[in-house]
Amino acid sequence: MCTAEATASLLQVEETFSACLARIDALILKPLLQAGSDQKGKENLKLFLLSIPSLGVRWHIKFGRQRSGNLQKKYLMNLCLNSLSRSEAWKHHKTVLKQFLTDFTSETSMSLALYTVLHKPIRDHIMQYILLLTKLNEFLKEGSEKDVVTSAIKEYMKLESFVSQVLDEACFTKSLWKSLGYKFTDMLCVPERRLLEDSKNLPISASTNRSDRILLFDDVLVLIQGNSFQSFDLKLVWVDENSFLFLCPQAVWQWKLNQAVRQALNGKRDFPLWGKTGEGTEPPSCRFFTYVFKLEGKFKSASYEGEWHWGKPHGKGTLKWRDGRNHVGDFKEGLEHGFGICLVPRRSEDRYDCYKCHWYKGKMRGYGICEYGNDMVYKGYFKDNMRQGFGILENFSAEHPFKYTGQWENDKKNGYGVWEDKDRGERYIGTWLDDHKHGQGIVVTQSGVCYQRTFHADKMVGCGILLLEDDYVYEGNFTEDLTFVGKGKLSFANGFILEGTFTNKSGQGLQTHGILNTSNEQLDDRITKAQLGLEEFPVEKRWKGIYDQFLEFIHSGCKEETEESFMGFHIQTSKELRKSQEYLFCQRYEGTEDVSWKIEDILEELVQHQGLESLPSYLEKALKSSLHPLGKLLKALTIAFQATYSGIGANKHLLTMAQEEIKYYAKKIWEFYQGLLHLALEQKGQLSAKHVEGDISDQKACSMVLPLILPCFYPELFMLYMLYHEREDDLYCQGIMDLSLFPDIKLLEFLDVQKHLWPLKDLTLTTNQRRSLIKDKCFLSATECLQKLITTVDPREKLVILQKTYEEIESTVSRVVEKDYKLPMDDLLPLLMYVVSRAKIQHLGAEIHLIRDLMDPTNQGGLYDFLLTALESCYEHIQRMRLHQRENCHVTHSS
Repeated sequence: MCTAEATASLLQVEETFSACLARIDALILKPLLQAGSDQKGKENLKLFLLSIPSLGVRWHIKFGRQRSGNLQKKYLMNLCLNSLSRSEAWKHHKTVLKQFLTDFTSETSMSLALYTVLHKPIRDHIMQYILLLTKLNEFLKEGSEKDVVTSAIKEYMKLESFVSQVLDEACFTKSLWKSLGYKFTDMLCVPERRLLEDSKNLPISASTNRSDRILLFDDVLVLIQGNSFQSFDLKLVWVDENSFLFLCPQAVWQWKLNQAVRQALNGKRDFPLWGKTGEGTEPPSCRFFTYVFKLEGKFKSASYEGEWHWGKPHGKGTLKWRDGRNHVGDFKEGLEHGFGICLVPRRSEDRYDCYKCHWYKGKMRGYGICEYGNDMVYKGYFKDNMRQGFGILENFSAEHPFKYTGQWENDKKNGYGVWEDKDRGERYIGTWLDDHKHGQGIVVTQSGVCYQRTFHADKMVGCGILLLEDDYVYEGNFTEDLTFVGKGKLSFANGFILEGTFTNKSGQGLQTHGILNTSNEQLDDRITKAQLGLEEFPVEKRWKGIYDQFLEFIHSGCKEETEESFMGFHIQTSKELRKSQEYLFCQRYEGTEDVSWKIEDILEELVQHQGLESLPSYLEKALKSSLHPLGKLLKALTIAFQATYSGIGANKHLLTMAQEEIKYYAKKIWEFYQGLLHLALEQKGQLSAKHVEGDISDQKACSMVLPLILPCFYPELFMLYMLYHEREDDLYCQGIMDLSLFPDIKLLEFLDVQKHLWPLKDLTLTTNQRRSLIKDKCFLSATECLQKLITTVDPREKLVILQKTYEEIESTVSRVVEKDYKLPMDDLLPLLMYVVSRAKIQHLGAEIHLIRDLMDPTNQGGLYDFLLTALESCYEHIQRMRLHQRENCHVTHSS
């Protein structure tokens, strides 16, 4: 029976409260919604609507989780009455509304009455529910129903405490605004702001003066010092046990600060007052927020939007300054750290400098790409915001286009580097000091003229060597326009040598006083084909900046986060950053999915493929991949090599310099492979004395690496070989043209090939080979085999082709004599010369010397060496034949 009465009482209370809410809606809310015809009314309406979620219109026990603190805005009600006075609905219901307000309060003030009616019904309703539920709970037996009612009572009691708390905060806030001066209230007073704590009421031990006052609001923390104050947004306040914006050791203050910060970040109050778990959780140390820096420093007046950690920018973010500068990228402990893109406006120009670089503790460090507003682009390494190490600076403007590839120090060209002046058609290869050509240098011109000279601050000093296109060599002093002056020696291509003093008077041309040696001795090859830069630029000192970056990467432990800054950019998750980033001088190589790119996987694979059987294939894949450190290193070396020897730099006097450079590349790549393997084994605890000493010799290693990297440099290198051996190859080609006039039988006879070796009948050669007919082509299979020499790059493959050519010749001869026949040298040379003359390889001299220079030293003295020597003999014999014909023609003509 009591349960039924309690239920009826609850229904009656609910009906009464619903009727009250209906009257509030009809007499207050709807008239107010019709008000606000002018701008002031609209503003008052907006302020009033802020309090609507707390009116209890949508009554529910969970409603206490909303911002109930907005109930107590007495000063807000005064503003709202201005709008109500303009409402026609207000005028119609004014008498009824007065009576309605009188039912709730005896206060005569209309604003206080309105204030009371908006919170008194809900408070009374909560108390009635608590009383009724308590009575109901007394008559229920132990069980699930009693547990539900008990839980409901506790929730209503929490709600009652919550409402009381926010009402108290409103009263404290009202008192605070009255006590503060107009200077502070004008700046701090916001209708929805509530005071949570005041150091005047609860003292705090701080590193501030005793006269300072600290106010904790629900959205900001205010530090008042005399007649000034500082305001800190709670979303950017971090509370530590010992420090935050000031020292804060008191537990109560620390707890209240943590609670206020957490609530500000969540955008709602805790319900109940201490949250579900009592004191609640601490606010996160990592946050995302926008803030404008005001204190002195590099970020002053800059707006930062991004991730924060303990009060400092940390993670992804964007900085924007008022002068147009902005920085987008990674931050760490308040500074730029990691990959970032920075835009800097240029003075007096409507253009920007764009820095896409890696940063370290607020400064550019590591690899970066800088696109300047004056049409210059730098790709290379930085340290402390300055170009440092290897880098490429290129000017794309039409006024003075140039390109520098080389070493930098303190933002200036220092050390070994290559400068290409595209206007003058010149390339300087040599040393630099403080942005000037300084020390030994080689200048190569577009016309093919090449000279080596000592420079001092861009000026030529002392004597030098000048190499002209027609193989004239001048040693002595000369001017910038390549005019001979002073003492010097001029060597002619025919062997004559003129030594004396040279002058160049206006209108009289070049004059000399000296001795002309006409002994007609052949000019020393060392002079006619002088090789420059060998002593002046030791190979181990060239491109040191590239090697240093790789060594630093290994010494750092090959951490994945450092790979980008040392070896080039990595894939960015952000679409904008991905558009801006590049790899080290190359685009992503799409064919290397089978090679892992994560550095930990690379180190693991190094250990797995260290055996001699699998090592060559692993190195081949690694060097082809632009994602592997060794592949990145090879790509950078390729760029440096091309900058030196391609285009204008294709000069025969640089052949030996280029050749030894490639051999050194192979040596360094092997050293770096060993460094990576050593690190991988050390990290796995598998390093042994065997690995320290190495079980593969450096000579064997270079023989393994050189053929793998040679394709990257082959076009430029072979061009140098062709230029170097151009005269010999011209003689050889003329000889080939003369021999091609002979029919097969006549040529065999002319070359003194033994007649019993001539294929005078149809022969069917080995499987998949064509017939060798006397009326068609003799030794056709051998000729076609030798022609494949020009289709390969690797000296090993070229030697294999030469061996197969020899086997084809021997196989044909064996079929002719109808027995196995081993060719002696006397028989091999004429037959090989016949095959060479029919193969008509245009640059055979360049091919032979490239094989000889780059072949594996272990092949010396073996079959390959024997066959290569035989091919050299054929080549030289064909040249001598042409020379002999020229001499005979010359004698006949003279007669």
